[in-house]
Amino acid sequence: MHFSIPDTQEFTDGAGNAYVGYNIHINGLFHCTARYKQLHNLHVQLSKDLDIPLPIFPPKKLFPLTAVQQEERRLALEKYIQSIGQNVAINNSEILNGFLLNAQQETADGLSEHETLDMFLMNGSKISLNISPGEHSGEILKKVYKHINLAEKYFFHFALFIVIQDELSGSIKILRKLQEFESPFITHKYMSSTGSRIVLRKNYWDMTYDVELLNDPVTLNLLYIQTAAEIRSRWISVTKEVHHQLENLEKSGNRKEYLNIARYLKYYGYIQFASCYCDYPERGSRVLLAIGGNELNLRVLSPEEHEVVFKVSRMRCWRITTIQNGTDRHEDNNECSLELSFEYLIARNELQWITIASEQAILMSVCLQAMIDELLQKCVVGSKNQAEPGKSWTYIMRDGQSRIVTGSPLRECANNNHSKSGPIIKKLANKWSAVTSKKSNNSRATVVNKSQTTDLDVMENNVFCMIGDDDL
Repeated sequence: MHFSIPDTQEFTDGAGNAYVGYNIHINGLFHCTARYKQLHNLHVQLSKDLDIPLPIFPPKKLFPLTAVQQEERRLALEKYIQSIGQNVAINNSEILNGFLLNAQQETADGLSEHETLDMFLMNGSKISLNISPGEHSGEILKKVYKHINLAEKYFFHFALFIVIQDELSGSIKILRKLQEFESPFITHKYMSSTGSRIVLRKNYWDMTYDVELLNDPVTLNLLYIQTAAEIRSRWISVTKEVHHQLENLEKSGNRKEYLNIARYLKYYGYIQFASCYCDYPERGSRVLLAIGGNELNLRVLSPEEHEVVFKVSRMRCWRITTIQNGTDRHEDNNECSLELSFEYLIARNELQWITIASEQAILMSVCLQAMIDELLQKCVVGSKNQAEPGKSWTYIMRDGQSRIVTGSPLRECANNNHSKSGPIIKKLANKWSAVTSKKSNNSRATVVNKSQTTDLDVMENNVFCMIGDDDL
């Protein structure tokens, strides 16, 4: 997960005392606001629950903080929570996920007990459910699965995403996947002004899963609906001859044969991103980027379109850089404020950093991590997921009151069959492909240049260690 704390808010408690709330963003979008003491309590709870070293938590101060000290604390808390986001063992902790869900609910105070939540399939079909705003994504997913009669063994193949979709033009823009630790109702409420909707989409990269899914009528229909939408949006490349063939199959209702043809088309199973800029093959190259098939695919648009492929297994590591106020922005693209950089094995014993400037850099990073997650899971032969019994832990609210939280783990929801635990999590606890972030902001006293990367660690890609000479 990519955490950030870009700013703060001033609040007053019931006794009239002022305090600072830290606005936590996850994967590029606002999630919740929390006080220092809430984050400190989270650290204490995690320390008791996990048998792995945690990053150092920013210390308490005896006296009221000056403006400079407040900013230093914000940066320190951001660095702390980013370190948590890079550790798969902590990310799978029931306590962290429960904290994020409770903090989101507290931030969105004043919700009614029952609401109607509209969700969609990729063809625009609407699913309306009566839900509680406090229900997390796993609980909502189970209701969706029941509504469409999806067999339980296929639950982890599909998930909820925030998507902007133009039904007239067919264009699709994925903003991000909904996580188990958030309420879909609250998240969508925050984003209602963007014209987005919650959509059920497939949640895997390995296309061999298709073989089994094509034999089930419900999953066959879901795959067909999504594939047809992606062909209309030109995500999937189709020749005139094949397009005519698919149209005939669509008219005859032969969805299985439709998919058997579509599965072998270029960019099937990929996520397409808006045009952006890359410093490869040369600085300022305008590219179309797609991620899928265990690769990052670039179509360089000038002077003549050509394709460059980067295999995820040859990415040693990557990071996200946040550029603010234009300090380090790309000369040819002043609108971009995010960059995804990855270190790539160009040739034997030759590593090179590749940088992509795009507002969708965080989603790109999440996609890369998800693909690597799948590749690593294949290496764990016979691994089974065992859900832990519900734990009891303490959640401290902003007003200082505390309550005991007890319940089934959030991970015991739709995706738990897809998320391996136990030995694989411990093995990857301190070494995991993820994102790191550094900021530069010329409104502050100190500007961090792009060349200064020593303050934050760059996490390694474990799949990279598995490649051999034959892969080169």
